Amino acid sequence: MSSTLLEVTRASHEEVERLERLVVKDLQTEPPTNKDRLYQSHRVRNMIEQIMDTSHKLVDIYEDKDNARKDEIAALGGQSSTSANVNVFSAFYDRLKEIREYHRRHPALRYVDTTDEYEHLLKEEPVIEFTGEGQWLMEKFLDYPNLKLFLEEDIPSSTLDVFLENLTCDLEAFGRYLDLHELYNEYINSKFGKQIEYSAYLDVFSDTRKISSKLKLTRQYRDYMQKLLEYLIYFFERTEPLQDLGRIFSKVVTEFEELWTSGLIQGSQNENHENGNDKQHEALIDLDYYSTLEQLMEVGPAKLKEALSALGLKTGGTVQQRAERLFLTKHTPLEKLDLKHFVKGSRRHEQNGGVTTQQPSEDAKEIALMEAKMKKMCDLLHETIVRTKENIEKKHALTYDEIVQEREEDEVQPESESDDEDQQIYNPLKLPMGWDGKPIPYWLYKLHGLGQEFKCEICGNHSYWGRRAYERHFKEWRHQHGMRCLGIPNTKNFNEITSIEEAKYLWEKIQVKQGLNKWRPDLEEEYEDQEGNIYNKKTYTDLQRQGLI
Repeated sequence: MSSTLLEVTRASHEEVERLERLVVKDLQTEPPTNKDRLYQSHRVRNMIEQIMDTSHKLVDIYEDKDNARKDEIAALGGQSSTSANVNVFSAFYDRLKEIREYHRRHPALRYVDTTDEYEHLLKEEPVIEFTGEGQWLMEKFLDYPNLKLFLEEDIPSSTLDVFLENLTCDLEAFGRYLDLHELYNEYINSKFGKQIEYSAYLDVFSDTRKISSKLKLTRQYRDYMQKLLEYLIYFFERTEPLQDLGRIFSKVVTEFEELWTSGLIQGSQNENHENGNDKQHEALIDLDYYSTLEQLMEVGPAKLKEALSALGLKTGGTVQQRAERLFLTKHTPLEKLDLKHFVKGSRRHEQNGGVTTQQPSEDAKEIALMEAKMKKMCDLLHETIVRTKENIEKKHALTYDEIVQEREEDEVQPESESDDEDQQIYNPLKLPMGWDGKPIPYWLYKLHGLGQEFKCEICGNHSYWGRRAYERHFKEWRHQHGMRCLGIPNTKNFNEITSIEEAKYLWEKIQVKQGLNKWRPDLEEEYEDQEGNIYNKKTYTDLQRQGLI
């Protein structure tokens, strides 16, 4: 009963034990499909979170910071912190009155048995968001008889582009594939990216070594990497809810700090660029994001002054003058700027190279840490990335009707497979299985002679059942590998030869026969003298040596 603190403690312990039994019972069931596996994992995750919340409440009760538990236990024995003498019977009847009042207010309160396992919780299907962009638009498109009526709707062009991009893909398909289309579009339209296909992007998005350190320090790359990491983490939490990402990332951070300190990570050491102002300039203000002078003025006078000071330029004047002076460096190198823009003694950027080296190092370290976490997530999702690429390549060759039909088959197939698994196959004669997963007829078994065994010594005494399989195996990889190990070419002359000794003997005979028919230049090569007489090479050289020719 929740009217007393001790009853709350007892009910909390009971709830924890009940949830633990439910977790064990749920995990003992093997889910037949990927969808059921996700439902099971999220159910278990939700129950574990409930156990943790209840356990935290129990810890607070046992710590008893307000002495409420201590007073309640004392009240059971007729004692009180306010008055020394309390009648035990009056305390008992007061508690009885509370119990009756509680049940009077809650007449429909259900009795909870200790053996009640909450079976409905094991059938619960948690809500998991796997809806990619354009999904609602794709469903809306199916309601229109043709594309003309669909395009007459007032739909934003950006949304329509996403729809056309995702029309032939399965999006996340309930955790089977990644949906990186938004990040892909950001990649190909950035300075650090390339114009490549989406399938090729799935191969290179996890490899950041080819991107220069200069481009990595830009705000555009930072935003892209942050979005990519957030998506991978969000996807992993939905597909693997029982994994502890906090523990995984803590290990990644520890290893990263060691490598960063030793200088084994790209960007951990200051790099000298040909244009020396790159590092400090990008750490303060990235001019690539400002196309006009008015946009640069919105940064503010303080930020403009810091950027000008880092470059060795004059920092005085109004906000517009400072912005104009800094905007000159967007397309003009410092070496080509007029001397009047520089502070005395700071004509060259190299003279100010050590002014702001701390900030680029911190930015580079932050970006490198995000890259390390992203690579770890890609390692954990390697199978999903490969599956996504294979799916994209397959979908490019299918029409929309074929895609819809394939999705329907995927939904129906797990149900039929689970029904077939429930039926036990009766096969007392140990007949081979056919294409439908059932034993083949006995008359077909006898017709093909599948009860006859053929052994091949060249294949490592491997057994082949049936004449057809035996004749076919002479062209298969196992027999070809065995012949290659013997140093014998696998030609038609060696068909039906399964013994190693017979194969060697036949190969020796073939070599001897080929030696008789071999081209012999001493006897078959012809020469002609001045009188027109024809000799073979041996006779001609003998006569020439004797001086007769």
